[in-house]
Parts: sequence; structure tokens; C-alpha cells
Amino acid sequence: MFCTIAVCDVLPLVINNMDMRLPASLMQKYMLKAAEFYIGYVTRGPSPDVQIQGSKEGGSLKSPSVSRGSQRYVIDGLSEKSSVVAEPWERLLDILAVVGVRCEWQGDKGQRSYVDMLQRVKELCRYLPGLEGDTRSRCCSQVVICAALVLFRSAFLYVSAVQPALFQAVNALSSGPWILVEDLSSVYNDVEAERGAVKHAHKKRKLADGREKTMSSDDEEGLGKGRGRHILVNKTEMPSWSETLESFRTARESWDLLHSHDGLETEFKKICASWKTDSWLWFRIFLSDMIIYQGQYRKALSSLHQMAAVQQPQPGQQSPSGQTSLEHHRALIQQASCHYALGEYRMACEKLLDVVSGLVPPNHESTKTSEDQGRVKTKTRKGNDLRLLPCTSKAVLPFCLQLMLACFKLRAFTDNRDDLSLGHVVVLLQYDWPQGEMLFLKAVDKICQQGSFQYENFFNYVTNIDMLEEFAYLRTPEGGRIQLELLPNQGMLIKHHTVTRGITKGVKEDFRLAMERQVSRCGENLLNVLHRFCINEKIIIIQSLP
Repeated sequence: MFCTIAVCDVLPLVINNMDMRLPASLMQKYMLKAAEFYIGYVTRGPSPDVQIQGSKEGGSLKSPSVSRGSQRYVIDGLSEKSSVVAEPWERLLDILAVVGVRCEWQGDKGQRSYVDMLQRVKELCRYLPGLEGDTRSRCCSQVVICAALVLFRSAFLYVSAVQPALFQAVNALSSGPWILVEDLSSVYNDVEAERGAVKHAHKKRKLADGREKTMSSDDEEGLGKGRGRHILVNKTEMPSWSETLESFRTARESWDLLHSHDGLETEFKKICASWKTDSWLWFRIFLSDMIIYQGQYRKALSSLHQMAAVQQPQPGQQSPSGQTSLEHHRALIQQASCHYALGEYRMACEKLLDVVSGLVPPNHESTKTSEDQGRVKTKTRKGNDLRLLPCTSKAVLPFCLQLMLACFKLRAFTDNRDDLSLGHVVVLLQYDWPQGEMLFLKAVDKICQQGSFQYENFFNYVTNIDMLEEFAYLRTPEGGRIQLELLPNQGMLIKHHTVTRGITKGVKEDFRLAMERQVSRCGENLLNVLHRFCINEKIIIIQSLP
């Protein structure tokens, strides 16, 4: 109550009273106290009948699993009506304008927008190295305070769009959580075109003594990926996509500015320590996404592991549909995306399969929008774009399947024979058919070159009629009489030393009957089939990756 009255009622009277000669250091202290209160108020977490006693508890955010309850927010000692603070960001801007005048900051003396304010302090930073004494100290304080406010406001606007359930004041019913992940639009591209793009995960650098060192992305400071990366999003599913991406960009700019000079970074860290920003889950979500954008995947994994621990679901807690809330999979999915970007495909698949085990497949397959189809067909991606993915079963399951395909694709098409990986690729290429048709034909060509192919799970999970026809053709004289071992234990039977012509004929008949039965399964829900593949074959999928 006292903090609310002090910030909202008393402070404006004090700073606007020009007869009170307050030192600049005290004015800035008041400014930061006001900012701490307003930011804590805006970012308060959802919980029933919340009661806070000041700004410090306002910054302690709960995970999305907390019940939204009645959504009443009552400050201890005040009525519910008095606890409502109208337009907190604008109030903060008003206070900043007055404090700027009293502290003799550079720039316009009137109120300015947060974006204009950022541009102004960016200009000031150019002169900072040449300043000395009180002038330098005053300029440094202005840059840090203004850039920090722009950072926290922009980061809040971004996170309130991608994780709205974190905040009481944000309507979470209109949009669920979103996840920033690697864009997989090029997953169906030819392997050779991509092999060079992913070499960063395994580049070799000659050392002085002639030895070779394997380098990860982080060894090259993110490979410059943070420069001009595109973030793709379905504009229909996120109507506010432009404002969301602009907030993310502005927050990143503010962060970079605050870390552009040692003096600025030191002062900013003091503010963060005072406000205990390490405990702000919403701000950690922004930081993790920013680090991913920068391509610093190893550092991002560290941040995501910490976030995953905070977001562990409570025992027995389930969503209305009976599945574990997808919000708790957000960090796992991003971890998988980071491991994939680092070339750590086994770790990526482990995370993905943990996610898939908690999903319930949609009742029917979704059809791609014309916008998405246009993107895939008309734009050639460099392979380092990102995508904001809706955290829904409808979007997450296909993403998991495509990321698993990306993990196995390069391994399946190496010069070395790997029928297991090739078989997994065939199974996964069924999703979004015929997008992956060219890659499937490449798999068929490799099988023809080998003269044989063994994948005993074929009839459990391949139900695509085009694929079935192609494999049936491979056994014919016209198709090259390719030896296909697609039935369980078929390989052992054929290779057994007592093989007879009758047994071989029986194997052919079993294959024909199995193929006929498989054709009758072509109407099955493909996502159900692929979900079952991920669940039942989890161990063999993980073990088939190095």
C-alpha cells in the first residue's frame, strides 16, 4: 500500500515541485523505484486473490501452471478499485520526462515515446567514449536508465504475446504460448544442397601442430547468425505478429546497447541485481529466445535447462483434454531445436520423443494453408531462419516429426550404408506428402544402388499408397528384383543355412499378403501412425543416432 501511494501519488508531487532542490542521484533513485514498482505491477503473475505488499513481490512470477483463478489483484491495505493502476507504462514515461529535466539529461525536454527514447540514447552512446567526469557519469546514467526501461517494456510486450498465461493482465484465451525454434521449411530439400549449410556443426580447423579441432557453432560466436535472421510466423494464427517481432527487435537492440560499453553494463547489472531480475521467469524467456536468435545455442541450452526446472508440471496436473500441458514442453522443444542446430541429433531426438510421449495426436490431419505452401515452394531458405511455432498439439507434433526427419536425413544418405536410418526417413517422409516425394525417390535410388534393403518395421508404420506401390515395384523384374527384407525375422529366415526354394517362395507370398493388408490401412490417420512410431520405437530411434 505504502509503495503504491508513494509511487503513484507522492512521487509526482515531489519531482514536479521545483522548489525542492533534490540531487540528481536521489532523483534517479526515485526513478528506479518507480520503474521497479510499475514493471512489477504490469508483469504480475496470475493467481486468485493476489495480495502484494510492494514492488519486490510484484517481480516474483509464477509459472504458467498456476491457476488463473478469479483474476482479482488486491494490494494489501487498498481496495480492489484502488489497486488498479491505469496506464503504468505511460505514467513511467511521464516520470522519466520530469526526472530527465531535473537531472539535465540530453535531448528534448518533453515526453517522448519509448522507441524515440532508444534512438536518442543510441546517438548519445557515440559520444560516450570521449566524455569525462560528471558529464560522462550523467550521460551514462541517462543511457542506462532509458535503455533499461525500453528493454523491460519491449521484452514484456514480446513475452506477453508468446507466453500470455504468465501475466494476469494479459488475455491468455486469445492466444496460447509460442515457441521460437529453427525453421524447417527446407527439410525436404535435396541432401547435397544442405550438407554444406550444416557443416558448421562439424567444421575442422587446423591447429599449429597439424591436429584438427572439431568446432561447434558457439566456437564461431554464433556464426554471425544473429545478424539479419528472419523469424517466420503464420500471420493468420498470430494477428499481432508485426508488433510482436518489432518488440523483440527493440528489446534486443536495447540489450546490445546496454552491453556495448563496460560502464553501461556495470550500471545495468546493478539495476538487475537490485530488482532480482534472475527470478523473473518472463524475462528469462526473452533472454533465452534472444540467445537462440544470436545463434549461441550452447548458452541457450544452459538457460533453457534452468527454465525447464522452473516449469515442471505439478503432480497430476493435466489440461482439460487429459494431456500434460503443452506449456511445460516449451523449453524441451527449444532444447531439441538447439541440439539440432549444434549437430547433436541424438540429444535432439531424445528431447523430441519426450515431448511426443505427452501429446495426443489430432483427430484429423491439418491441411497446409496457401500461405505456408507458398513459402515452401517460392522461397529458398539459407537454413538459418527461425520460426515462431504455436505450442499446440496440432503444430508441435508435425514439428517434432520434421525435426526428427532432419536429424536422420544426412545420416541416411551418406556413402555408408545405414538401412535403419533410411527406413526411419521413409516413415517420416509420409507426413506432409507429397512435399517429401523427391527425397523419397532419392531413398529409392539408394536402395536400388544397394540391391537390397532391410527394415522390419516397414509394415508397422508405412501406409502411404505411393510408397507401397514403389516398394512393390522394386521386387519385380522391371524394378530390378531388389531384395527387400521388410517382414519381422525375414532376414534370419532367408539367411538360414537350410533355406529351400519352398521357403523362399513362402517369403514372397508373405510379402504379397502383407502388402495387400497394408493397402487396406491407407485410410488410417497418419498422425496416429507416426505418433505410435515415436512411442513404440523410441529406444531404437535414439540408439540409431550416434
